[in-house]
Amino acid sequence: MKSSFLLSIALSSLLTPAYAATQFTEAEQAEMVTAHNTYRSEVAIPAIKWSTTLANTAQAYADKLKTTNACKMVHSGASGLGENLYWASPIKQSNGTSKPQTMTHTKAVDSWGSEKANYTYATNTCAENKVCGHYTQVVWKNTTEIGCGKAICADNSQVLVCNYTPAGNFVGQKPY
Repeated sequence: MKSSFLLSIALSSLLTPAYAATQFTEAEQAEMVTAHNTYRSEVAIPAIKWSTTLANTAQAYADKLKTTNACKMVHSGASGLGENLYWASPIKQSNGTSKPQTMTHTKAVDSWGSEKANYTYATNTCAENKVCGHYTQVVWKNTTEIGCGKAICADNSQVLVCNYTPAGNFVGQKPY
């Protein structure tokens, strides 16, 4: 059984990581940027670009979630950064073992982007009992850079952390 859990929030205190090299290849970086820019182009806002600095921050936090939090989703609280989190469950096999599910970076961004259906631009609100903050961070007009990190946990679940600068999701402000 596959499941995904995601969280997003604009954050308010700077994470000072002991940098771990990002696990994203150049092709994965390009995939992540392209997936974000697809949603951004739908609302006619400028494209974002990859930031190695943000990726290192995100990777350090993904590693921390893996080692100290068993991949349970908790936001970092990093100042000045926006943050989207994505979690993918392991695939449980009939013999009792598990393995990581195939998780493309486009799939993660599409899960955030699917919240567009819950967002009403005219009133700048989410539908009742729905979430749309991941989507609004993806399309926050003033955001110019993204960096992401990922980790596979002991139970073969996966966590993906994306940081954004400048941050988005300010109360009372429209994303674009």
